[in-house]
Amino acid sequence: MKLDAPFNLDPNVKVRTRFAPSPTGYLHVGGARTALYSWLYAKHNNGEFVLRIEDTDLERSTPEATAAIIEGMEWLNLPWEHGPYYQTKRFDRYNQVIDEMIEQGLAYRCYCTKDRLEELRHTQEQNKEKPRYDRHCLHDHSHSPDEPHVVRFKNPTEGSVVFDDAVRGRIEISNSELDDLIIRRTDGSPTYNFCVVVDDWDMGITHVVRGEDHINNTPRQINILKAIGAPIPTYAHVSMINGDDGQKLSKRHGAVSVMQYRDDGYLPEALINYLVRLGWGHGDQEIFSREEMINYFELDHVSKSASAFNTEKLQWLNQHYIRELPPEYVAKHLEWHYKDQGIDTSNGPALTEIVTMLAERCKTLKEMASSSRYFFEEFETFDEAAAKKHFKGNAAEALAKVKEKLTALSSWDLHSTHEAIEQTAAELEVGMGKVGMPLRVAVTGSGQSPSMDVTLVGIGRDRVLARIQRAIDFIHAQNA
Repeated sequence: MKLDAPFNLDPNVKVRTRFAPSPTGYLHVGGARTALYSWLYAKHNNGEFVLRIEDTDLERSTPEATAAIIEGMEWLNLPWEHGPYYQTKRFDRYNQVIDEMIEQGLAYRCYCTKDRLEELRHTQEQNKEKPRYDRHCLHDHSHSPDEPHVVRFKNPTEGSVVFDDAVRGRIEISNSELDDLIIRRTDGSPTYNFCVVVDDWDMGITHVVRGEDHINNTPRQINILKAIGAPIPTYAHVSMINGDDGQKLSKRHGAVSVMQYRDDGYLPEALINYLVRLGWGHGDQEIFSREEMINYFELDHVSKSASAFNTEKLQWLNQHYIRELPPEYVAKHLEWHYKDQGIDTSNGPALTEIVTMLAERCKTLKEMASSSRYFFEEFETFDEAAAKKHFKGNAAEALAKVKEKLTALSSWDLHSTHEAIEQTAAELEVGMGKVGMPLRVAVTGSGQSPSMDVTLVGIGRDRVLARIQRAIDFIHAQNA
């Protein structure tokens, strides 16, 4: 059987991996980690990475899901050299191979009705036998090819399928455990397990990194590859990801979609760094640059055990990257969150300044955007608890005095604003907190903000003075 596919493959590439999601939903965390491991292995070996959309499930596959998968891959910055390829556009190729297999006796047409197959299964179950097709149609030539039928792969009946899994070691499955798999349905459409085999062959895939839920598919696919004379890739089946409670990761644990993590304020670098450590390690190192991941990554260092997702650890990594990445880069991601929250940032400090001011305080960009709203727009009310705590005693006098000092400033900068607060405290003979905290609530609406000099400069003179007066009026109204 010859290779006859529309792929211009470089024969000098020694390693070619693929990520092959089904577009029946979003790109989930487990899929993203599989994609990352596959991508890293290709890069580590100066190889190529293929993106393939396995959309043979015509009822459940959607264009929206395909777009979501591609968006997730792009956000994570996992670029591919080839693709995206779509299985639904390759049906002619699959059917060509199936027809050749029938001619060579590697596959056969099966005309059995559903009733016969159900009766066969029932009998086998009663006899405590493993349900499997009995090859009734293998030598039956009484039917016309025009009659409704499926096509089955003629699986070997003796021996075993043995393969060395790059993560799990040697795996052996007896051929007596395997059935004559249907490779083409009655409607003429090829089945998933067959399409995967032809794709991996045509695309020159050397290493298949995928979830452990595919282990049962592997011996079937290896037998088909052997039958058509195709090379057998190296397989690596990675373990599942569980939630903190040990149960399979699901929506009840929070976000499972990659783009939900974007929406929740995580940087792609944090999620990538977190995912790479969910089942792989290099000594005790926790934080990896992308270059380090590529340099160190090996499949034989991937754990066989399931991993537990820990949101607190992800938040810790996220804050690390918020602090350590260039503010200009973080600001680009932060900008998305301001737009998402409907905050107009055209009138206020540069977003790079916001990043610098709040990097130590915020674990997510979503939190950073919402907690810095007062830099760009007016707030309707003062936080009730903060006002109750800090708008008491001589707060109105302190605010009036500091407003007088701030109004008289010839320049509006960190040094002059800080000095104005210090002088106010000295003249009133009170601690800095007795001036700074009422001032903080007055200009931000809450009791939390960066240092007051930074906050005042960021908000701007006119807004600060107007907000102080508003707070003074509020206090007088409360005491009236």
